[in-house]
This record gives sequence, C-alpha cells and structure tokens, in this order.
Amino acid sequence: MIIEDEPPPRRRSPWGVIALVLLSGLAMMRNGSDVEGGPPQPAAAAAVSVRPDQMPADPPQAQPDMEVLGHSSVQRIRIPSIGVDAPVMTVGLDNEGWIDAPPAQDPNLAGWYVNGISPGQQGSSVIVGHVDNAQGPAVFYGLGSVRKGSRVEVERYDGRTAVFEVYGVEVFAKDAFPGARVYGDTGHAELRVITCGGAYSKARGYDGNVVVFARMIATR
Repeated sequence: MIIEDEPPPRRRSPWGVIALVLLSGLAMMRNGSDVEGGPPQPAAAAAVSVRPDQMPADPPQAQPDMEVLGHSSVQRIRIPSIGVDAPVMTVGLDNEGWIDAPPAQDPNLAGWYVNGISPGQQGSSVIVGHVDNAQGPAVFYGLGSVRKGSRVEVERYDGRTAVFEVYGVEVFAKDAFPGARVYGDTGHAELRVITCGGAYSKARGYDGNVVVFARMIATR
C-alpha cells in the first residue's frame, strides 16, 4: 500500500546497522518474467570513474546555494530519460533481514528503505524497484540504459524535491555486491537506484543488480 500521509519522523540509523542489512545484497527482488531480449544492461562507458580515494573523478556540480535537506519520507521518483514517473512506498525488512521490495504485482511502484537516509540528506539514500514481473516489464526495466548526466527527481512528503545527476551506472553480481562502495557516505547527498540485472534464468532469477549512482545538484 502506498503511504498517503507523512509518517512520524524516523531516527537516522547508524551506518553499522544499515551496513549489516545492505551488505547482504539486494537479493529481495527475485521475480522475473523472461522478457524476450531482457532489460538493457549498463554499457562499460557508464561505469563510475573514480579517483584513488574512491570519489568520482568528475563529480556533478551542485548549485552554489543548494541546501542539504532534512529527513522526510518519499512520495515519487521521476527519471525523464527512461520515462519513469512512479509513486514510492516505504519498505522495511523481510523475515530474512533483507530490504523488502514493493509488491511485484504493481509494475509502476518503487520502494524507499524507511530506516535509511532520505533523498536530499547527506549520505546515500536507496530507492529500489522491480525490473519486471510475471506480466512483463516493471518500473525500472530501463534502468540499465540510463546515461551519465541524466537527471533523477525525488519528490518528498515535506513538499521539497531533490534533483540528482547520474554519474555512473553499473551491474554487480549479487554474490559479490560491493556494499561499502554502493552505500557508503561520500560526504554528499547521494542517491542509489537499484533493480535486478545481469543474466537471467527461470530457476534462479537475475544474478546481479543494476545500480545507478547519482549526486544531488539542486533542490526546489
């Protein structure tokens, strides 16, 4: 169910707690539909280029007067370059301790991990969604085709919108998911948009996750 009202504020969870959850990998998105041809996968040119300190080599530039936002739940995500305009629900943990996924039967629905960072806060916030379901493509089917420089807009329940610029798109094997690299605090307000990707089999589903790396450049 999509939340209708702003829920009570949540305390920002310590990195140690979040790491235990997130470093296990986002294996929660197990549904697949064997869509002919499969979803687009990131090109090598879309990989994050980093300096030796693991920061982006050419990071997006924020507006000079941009403010880092406080905590708020998330209402909507838009990725115009791939036609995404989807409501966002809060998700928690499943019975096995992994971040849960939105209901698979709703193809145009994303999920924000409620005990993590809000989009617009300093740190790396996380929005997840299915690549497909039993009926066909879902909300983040085209995520692998997002290019560097694309914009991602996240509408929050406090009436603010955080605008992010993509600086990398990569696919990682679920059994070798680089949690610290994906979820670590870079000292900036960042966003990770994640769905399933890589090779697919009916027996095991997708063997990887597509991850979009984006940094906040503006608020409104």
